[in-house]
Amino acid sequence: MQKIKSLMARQGLKSPQESMTDLSPVENLRIPSKFQEELRELREQPIDPQAEQEMIDSIEEVYFSNDTFDMVQHELEKLPTELNLLELEEYRDRLKRQQAAVSKKVADLILEKQPSYVKELERVTALQANLQLAAVICTNARRQLSVSKEGFTEASLGLLANQRRRQLLTGLLKSLRTIKTLQRTDVRLSEMLEEEDYPGAIQLCLECQKAASTFKHYSCISELNSKLQDTLEQIEEQLDVALSKTCKHFDVAHYTKVQLAYTLLGKTQTAMDQLHMHFTQAIHNTVFQVVLGYVELCAGNADTKFQKMQYKDLCTHITLDSYIPCLTDLCKALWEVMVSYHRTMQWHEAHDKQATTPTPEDAVAAESDELVVDHSYVKKKLEHGLTRIWQDVQLKVKAYILGTDMSNFKYDDFIVVLDVISRLMQVGEEFCRSKSELLQESIKRQSVNYFKNYHRARLEELRMFLENETWELCPVKSNFNISQLHEFKFMDQCRSPSLSPSRHGPSSPIQIKEELSLFQQYLQEGNPFEMHFEQKDEETEDVLASNGYESDELEKSAYQDYDSDSDVPEELKQDYVDEQTGDVPLKSVSRESIKGKKRSDYNLNKSNAPILTNTTLNVIRLVGKYMQMMSILKPIAFDVIHCVSQLFDYYLYAVYAFFGRNDTPVPSPSLLSHGGRESGSARVMGPACLYESSGLGLISSRLRTTLNRIQESLIDMEVGSENPGMHGPTEDRKEKVPSPHLSQMVVLTNSGSLYGLAQRVVATESLVFLAEQFESLQSHLDTMMPAAKKPFLQQFYSQTVSTASELRKPIYWIVAAKAIDYEQMLLLMSGVKWDIKEIMSQHNIYVDVLLKEFEMFSQRLADISRHVPLPLPVSNVLWEHCIRLANRTLVEGYANVKKCSNEGRALMQLDFQQFLMKLEKLTDLRPIPDKEFVEIYIKAYYLTENDMEQFIKNHREYSMKQLANLVNVCLGTHINKKARQKLLAAIDDIDRPKR
Repeated sequence: MQKIKSLMARQGLKSPQESMTDLSPVENLRIPSKFQEELRELREQPIDPQAEQEMIDSIEEVYFSNDTFDMVQHELEKLPTELNLLELEEYRDRLKRQQAAVSKKVADLILEKQPSYVKELERVTALQANLQLAAVICTNARRQLSVSKEGFTEASLGLLANQRRRQLLTGLLKSLRTIKTLQRTDVRLSEMLEEEDYPGAIQLCLECQKAASTFKHYSCISELNSKLQDTLEQIEEQLDVALSKTCKHFDVAHYTKVQLAYTLLGKTQTAMDQLHMHFTQAIHNTVFQVVLGYVELCAGNADTKFQKMQYKDLCTHITLDSYIPCLTDLCKALWEVMVSYHRTMQWHEAHDKQATTPTPEDAVAAESDELVVDHSYVKKKLEHGLTRIWQDVQLKVKAYILGTDMSNFKYDDFIVVLDVISRLMQVGEEFCRSKSELLQESIKRQSVNYFKNYHRARLEELRMFLENETWELCPVKSNFNISQLHEFKFMDQCRSPSLSPSRHGPSSPIQIKEELSLFQQYLQEGNPFEMHFEQKDEETEDVLASNGYESDELEKSAYQDYDSDSDVPEELKQDYVDEQTGDVPLKSVSRESIKGKKRSDYNLNKSNAPILTNTTLNVIRLVGKYMQMMSILKPIAFDVIHCVSQLFDYYLYAVYAFFGRNDTPVPSPSLLSHGGRESGSARVMGPACLYESSGLGLISSRLRTTLNRIQESLIDMEVGSENPGMHGPTEDRKEKVPSPHLSQMVVLTNSGSLYGLAQRVVATESLVFLAEQFESLQSHLDTMMPAAKKPFLQQFYSQTVSTASELRKPIYWIVAAKAIDYEQMLLLMSGVKWDIKEIMSQHNIYVDVLLKEFEMFSQRLADISRHVPLPLPVSNVLWEHCIRLANRTLVEGYANVKKCSNEGRALMQLDFQQFLMKLEKLTDLRPIPDKEFVEIYIKAYYLTENDMEQFIKNHREYSMKQLANLVNVCLGTHINKKARQKLLAAIDDIDRPKR
């Protein structure tokens, strides 16, 4: 096809018919005439279009390849080696047919495109005409421009040029003046930096930079611009220094300038990052400088290069004397850093509120959005920084706490340390709601180590006090209360953290101030670690009375009143006046005994002051110290309360060991058993019966369990034992204390002093008073005790503290058992003849002897009460024991009778009624103990055989001997031998399970 196109191009713009018929002479010469004729014949021959298309398709592809194709050379190369004319002619004819088909196809295509050819030819002709018109227009325009150029004069153009030059020179002069001003701004910038006007300096510098960028096309401006950039960097450096100053001493005006300056620089977030870095650095530098100053001060001239030490190593060089001052200064310095951070947060909160105030115009919406983003970033950064800064503070203080061994500290010094750390933890709680785990863990380690050694030493000290205690009354005022002791002042301070409320009036503004948090109290001035321990020396305890009286005048007037009875009414001077009838009884008690009884009553009532000893006071002080430590350091609260319980346990055990054991035999042991069974001996026999008492079931099962528990858990029985090692391993003994020994100064065998009754009263009642103080502290201890450990505290109070008053019975029973001569009464009763035949009107002599014993007992109580007050419970217990023993002695005496008549039984009733009548005048104790015990036994002598059998079953409180006596003596003459054996067998059956 390319050959056909090139052929058409060579033919020009002729019609297809002309192209086919009008051949050039040269072409006619190239094509033989015979061949031309054959072609014409072929064209003229009608050809089937399908056959024509098949003929074209049969042409080789190589003929359509490119213009440089040589068809002649191609056909010649295809000729075989041996030529055959017929084949050649046949092949030639086929080529001719192909050529004719192609020529016809080309001619048809040309005829088909003839209209388009004509149309295009017309467009070309029109384009040629338009071009000629455009050439004419351009010629005219050039001619007109030449005329215009000749119409303007050089003078007009020169005027315009001069005007333009004048304007340029005016602008240049203005620019030069501005450049001159810029050259002089460095002086003003220096002045503003010295005045700390950072916002103004930055504003001026930024304006100068903006102006310099306007004139940057001047060569002198490049140097000025570089100088301004250096100045701006210098301002940023000074601004960073100014920002670091706010970490220790926050000033609102100063910080406002700094923040405004960073806002102008567009570096609000960068400023916040720098601020936190400065706070961290301030904490490190502050603590290092404080500790370094104390270390160098204590080291003197020793050159140990402390400044090159790490902070943790530096803390190990703090001496014991400088430990507390250094800790206090350390906390003061850290407080300044934290309060600065707190005030920084307050500044930003107030600034954010002002910045978010809605404005009527919204012209700076984009800028406001940017400010909101900055404020949000600053707020999050500050909130996150709270925990980070407090963590740094804890780490520094923890290193300081653990750097020194506190086990040898004095108690007051250690309490000061705990109080400071507690105050610091309170600061942390208010600062970032932190529980201060690091501080708690470090102070707990030190406290456990310290308290273990301290408690062991205090127990040994308590044992020494107890072994040297003479159990004399410690005179205290009647209004004595443990809150008056220094050791319990902290309980008031728990309600008022900073100062004791006793130093201010009820309407003092200090109390109102104390309701505020530490940051609210000391936000502007002051320091919570400053005046924290100054009041200890300012107040003195005022709890001791003079010789047991509130004052010397009271003591003098009291004795004058009781030395003279001139002002006593006559009826009161009589021996005894019946309160119901006013009659004076026939049998009188001596006036001296009444006077003694009066004085005893006075001593019972004269002093409401508690009965306690110096040892009791020391134990109370120890409890206060322990509680103070516990209130400050709650993680070891259970350990401390356990040690507090050991103090009470050891005191209780000592009182029982000194006064509750009956180590000497008492008369008539068979009389003193509860239930009437013979107990053998009043002496405690064998280790298994260590706490067994032979009298009246005096020790309850609860008290016995408590004493056993104390002995097993707290008392080291191996000390002084003949068989060491039998009481447990050495590790367990470390937690135990040897049993105390009563001082040799205390004599408990003298009958004149009622076997040490004064000492027994002081010891027992001091224990009861101590238990009462523990009861008053229970609610306070309960609030400190962890929830999981509260059952221990409840058990301690229910099983130990509440048993203190139960010691009265076994301790005072020993006095009661020896104060009255019960053996003499039995001997006197054995000499009485009971088988009389007539009713007697006079009681027996043993009743008078027994009453005389009770009068002497009452007189002795009065004598003792002049020195030691006998509280009503003590007096009642003593009288109860004595009366109970006397009544049981009467029953035992009646049971020893071999022969007795009905008149003899009447005499027994007369004796007992006389005894009761006189006894009721000596004591106010009602009802008389064991009164029915005697009356029922006497009346049993009148029972019949059947009634006696029922009596034996119902009254097991009597001994087998006493019941057998009823059978043998009362019914012996009325029943036969078989009936008597039956009753005795019934008695034996009742007694058998008890053996």
